[in-house]
Amino acid sequence: MVGRPERLGEVHRALKRSRVTILAGPRQAGKTTLARQLVPPDSRNYFDLEDPRDLARLAEPMTALAPLRGTVVIDEIQRRPELFPVLRVLVDREPLPARFLVLGSASPSLLRQSSESLAGRVEIVTLDGFDLREVGKAALHRHWRRGGFPPSYLARTEADSFAWRRAFIQTYVERDVGGFGITLPAATLLRFWTMVAHVHGGVWHAADPARSLGVSMPTIRRYLDLFTDLYLVRQLQPWHENLSKRQVKAPKVYLRDSGLLHALLGLASERELLSHPKVGSSWEGYALEQTIHQLRPEAAYFWATHAGAELDLLLFSGGRRYGVEMKMQDAPTITPSLRTALSDLKLERIAVVYPGDKRYSLDERIEVVPLPEIGRLTAGGG
Repeated sequence: MVGRPERLGEVHRALKRSRVTILAGPRQAGKTTLARQLVPPDSRNYFDLEDPRDLARLAEPMTALAPLRGTVVIDEIQRRPELFPVLRVLVDREPLPARFLVLGSASPSLLRQSSESLAGRVEIVTLDGFDLREVGKAALHRHWRRGGFPPSYLARTEADSFAWRRAFIQTYVERDVGGFGITLPAATLLRFWTMVAHVHGGVWHAADPARSLGVSMPTIRRYLDLFTDLYLVRQLQPWHENLSKRQVKAPKVYLRDSGLLHALLGLASERELLSHPKVGSSWEGYALEQTIHQLRPEAAYFWATHAGAELDLLLFSGGRRYGVEMKMQDAPTITPSLRTALSDLKLERIAVVYPGDKRYSLDERIEVVPLPEIGRLTAGGG
């Protein structure tokens, strides 16, 4: 098992501060396991909306929820979004007898009732699968190959892990995505998701997938936004400001979990991954996600000019700008692009993240950093 004390503490603190805490993230990321450490599943304060018995208990929600005290968990809230107005009434009581931990497999922006009904009363905690700090730096390559979903990472063999991911993908397109208004057949949704996987790490242009699927570009953008809201895809927006250079203004797309990327690309083994043309993009996306998880910046962008200068990650933290470049190389070196980014974007410093274990400087403000050590970037490390 992999302990998650930092995440558990984050939820504890949110419950103390807020009347409602939304624990959001993709399916199978470990939200239920975390919630059951706070409220046992056999408690009358625990409601799993995938369990018909709990759905029956909530047939009259005010009657079921009003008498409860302490922490109340409602799991898979997206199945009953009409509960949000009921929660608003319950959490406005004084004195407050109960606080609610609400688990959902979609972003709060997709669950519009949460923002409309619970404004000023709710705190949002996002939970992805295991991150590198939780599994330990010795497990970096296994974590990169398998991704962070607990059943995939903890599977007994590589074959079992790959089989779980393929089944997860099939279940999502056959059951879950359709619940949010997408009427495409499962096979078409799978084709779309696979198209995104092939663009992983690249700039997104809607015209090609729209043409391939026979739908409009606004429709394709809606599909991409939905996969983003389901925590499956990250759209990294470009940073552009009043510079003399022409800058790229379309987003980059990444699958947030490297294991799902490898499953969609059909890469079942380490050998297949390391020999695939997308291996560099896969590492870039993996390192990008782990960097964002560790640093938790106030904002994150990429930057690129039509002349060829680029930066994988531009981070804003504490009123300062930091750059991160991802390199799947044994010994990265300084490039003209890094110097251009450092000067044009007025960066505090740049970290070149790589899969090695030695930390060394390329310049006064440019340093090569092993991925497990990236958490020191904005803390004054160097």
